[in-house]
Amino acid sequence: MDERQTVGLGTMGIDDPPTIETAIDLGYRHLDTAQIYDNEAVVGQGIERSTLDRDELFVATKVWIDKLAPQNVEKSTAASLDRLGLEYADLLYVHRPRGDYDPAETLPAFDELRERGEIEHVGVSNFTVDQLETARDHLEAPIFANQVEYHPLYQPTDALADAQAHDSYLVAYSPLANGRAGDIPEVVEIAEKHDVTPQAVCLAWLTAKDNLIAIPKASSEAHLRANRDAADLTLDPEDHAAVDDIEREDEIFPE
Repeated sequence: MDERQTVGLGTMGIDDPPTIETAIDLGYRHLDTAQIYDNEAVVGQGIERSTLDRDELFVATKVWIDKLAPQNVEKSTAASLDRLGLEYADLLYVHRPRGDYDPAETLPAFDELRERGEIEHVGVSNFTVDQLETARDHLEAPIFANQVEYHPLYQPTDALADAQAHDSYLVAYSPLANGRAGDIPEVVEIAEKHDVTPQAVCLAWLTAKDNLIAIPKASSEAHLRANRDAADLTLDPEDHAAVDDIEREDEIFPE
């Protein structure tokens, strides 16, 4: 993953290949999908429509909780790659530590996929720090990324500290608080100060953090462009502190 690509594209709910193609044309290089999103084929068709070389893209998908038994990890990943039209995925996540997930059984299957070249990196999603430590005990590969919900109203700073300590990535989904960025007074005040949108403030606040990559979902070209541009916004130290200090915990997608 290119560390300069601090804003990727979350694709949940995107159901048309031209949106993916437009995102790539606008400079998105990190595309995030999942088996449960039911749009891996859409992402793959968008990639195929693009003229960009495959090795310039970073494509991630996730194995759903009912496919985490070892034999199903292999079969479902093969099916994901077929839908994506790719020979390999750059990153494969355990979507949630639930269902058929057994670290001693599931994670070695991910290692095997990596050894065979079907995936480049192993990731986990919605893992606590304790669950990360257990996962490391059962993986030969390093955990490349932990994908978690992260926005001004829900800040799992312990997960970010873990990523920084292990030189891995925290990938922040729902970084715009599921459409509620404009309802957060502290964020709105900062946006007015800089004459930008609340959404831009959320992304600038997040992407300034070491080892953190945000994957907002967007469908229109205007929103795709705005989200990419937000990473270039520089907030003042007091702006960062104001958002960091928001004392509300509102997890939108709880485990």
